Amino acid sequence: MSATVTAPGGRPVSSRTAERVSVRPVTFVRVLRSEWIKFWTLRSTWWTLGATVVLMVGLALLFAMAISAIPADDTAAQEGMAAGGVVGPTIVTLGSEFAQLVVAVLGALVVTGEFSTGMIRSTFAAIPGRISALWAKLVVLLAVTAVVSAVGVALAYVATAGMLDDLGLPVDFGDADQVRALVGAVLYLMAVAAFSLGVGALLRHTAASIGVLMAVFFVLPIVFQIIVAASGADWAVDVNAYLPSVAGEQIMSGGPTQEGRLEPWTGFSVLAGYTAALLAAAAVSLKTRDA
Repeated sequence: MSATVTAPGGRPVSSRTAERVSVRPVTFVRVLRSEWIKFWTLRSTWWTLGATVVLMVGLALLFAMAISAIPADDTAAQEGMAAGGVVGPTIVTLGSEFAQLVVAVLGALVVTGEFSTGMIRSTFAAIPGRISALWAKLVVLLAVTAVVSAVGVALAYVATAGMLDDLGLPVDFGDADQVRALVGAVLYLMAVAAFSLGVGALLRHTAASIGVLMAVFFVLPIVFQIIVAASGADWAVDVNAYLPSVAGEQIMSGGPTQEGRLEPWTGFSVLAGYTAALLAAAAVSLKTRDA
């Protein structure tokens, strides 16, 4: 014998039919697939990724052309480049220092976009644990950033290889430091993306998140460079070395470590530590605060 129950649309169905209706469990793979689809439906995704590649390639090419225009007898310029540790990977990865600003915007928008539209409520309703949504966003963001930045580095190398050879600054793929600098550009942009995702998840506001990220990755380094140049104060040198961008960018250094800067892997570890702390705080915030 079967009883009659009412379906959500008001249509009566037998209890046996209702028993056969199964609810698909929310697994991380399904959450990941959902975040992947949402990521590519955002218009901002396409223009930020395109701008990232354009900046990486265009600025590397412009820098190489500018150096090529320096007269061979300009000893001051040549000595300045040598003192600054300019090598082939320095030129190839130069665009990454500017592309990071675009990547930071993308990282923030991945999460703040949902808060601004209210879509985050639907996401949290479908994913009761909430935290898995954050990790899925992180995985998608890191995967895409890794691929796009790797493409950017490769194209920047192809675009500048001829000029670098003429300048006597070819990329030496047999040099572990130079290879690390090229790979480091990819790692650095991935860290910036994750850092920005953490900021966005904490602030939940697009303009505020972008403002904070511009201050951290662009304004503060300039301010402390001015302070260091003007005063040479030890405290300013130390603070500057541990700023997220200054520390993290050391992973892209292919030459000797400059005075007042951290070693490449030490600097990247500092940025990774900041990023991990932000993501942990973001996870707690998503778990405890209302959407």
